[in-house]
Amino acid sequence: MPAADPRVLPRILSGMQPTSDSLHLGNYIGALVNWVRLQDGFDAYYFVADLHALTVPTDPAVLRQRTRVTAAQFIAGGVDPERSAVFCQSHVTEHAELGWVMNCLTADGEARRMTQFKDKVAKGQNANVGLLTYPMLMAADILMYDAAYVPVGEDQRQHLEITRDLAERFNTRYAAETLVVPEPYIVKESAKIMDLQDPTSKMSKTGSSPKGLIDLMDAPARIAKNIRSAVTDAEAEVRYDPETKAGVSNLLVIHSTLSGTSIADLESRFAGQGYGALKGEVADVVVAAVEPFQTRLAELLADPAELDRLLALGADRARGVAQATMARVRSAVGLLPAVREVH
Repeated sequence: MPAADPRVLPRILSGMQPTSDSLHLGNYIGALVNWVRLQDGFDAYYFVADLHALTVPTDPAVLRQRTRVTAAQFIAGGVDPERSAVFCQSHVTEHAELGWVMNCLTADGEARRMTQFKDKVAKGQNANVGLLTYPMLMAADILMYDAAYVPVGEDQRQHLEITRDLAERFNTRYAAETLVVPEPYIVKESAKIMDLQDPTSKMSKTGSSPKGLIDLMDAPARIAKNIRSAVTDAEAEVRYDPETKAGVSNLLVIHSTLSGTSIADLESRFAGQGYGALKGEVADVVVAAVEPFQTRLAELLADPAELDRLLALGADRARGVAQATMARVRSAVGLLPAVREVH
């Protein structure tokens, strides 16, 4: 592998599945806000993981629509497709090819020990082979782009560890530094947004009730209603204490992250005012943050040809890197190069 050019920004990669009609506030604050910041210091690649979405049965028309909407939400949230590659995983076929190579490096028992696989099977999810080999395709996603860093939450650390293991295993087996071993990029100030009705659990499309969730595409009135009905506690003191005041702490985190006001300043401002005042202002802050997002999203979805152009632009950029990686991988493992007859 060629030596790194110190003038080139380190590469970073992340993605989301198109598993719903709207991202929620936890996706926005916990991931998308950070993706936007990371554009300044990294060569960024952000993809819609539509191949991963096939591990659960989904109506084809719904999957296509959700893929477009998810990509549009990346851009509406501030990802600049002129600076960062925004693309669909399935548009770069090398992902599946490298995924197969990763499968062939992974022991059956190793795959079955993955926590998310065990958890999903325990919850009754269809245990297809795609679900079992999901981490191998995720490893391929990362290793394809020689990513120096991968933004991950604590719940994704195990997947990154198997990615690192597979990269090292590949390089050892084939006696070549073919694949970059990525490092986790844990954004320390990244906020974890909790369920409004169960503030001890993360806000989640699958785990949260409708009242516990704030979808980015929700109407302002619904957003405000859900925030005003958020669970707090029997006290009246606005104080950040995640252990004993999880609901109040969650509201403070949401306000602070979106408004830029420190939690200490918010505690001082709302001293003696009670929870009603806090909820009302949090609702105003969230609605103010979401309105420009919704406006930009509507523009993107109203012009599908332009959205497709931006996705094609991102896929072309991603494909250039992916093809170079796969050329190295094919050579290392001993696959015969294709010779095309020239007429």
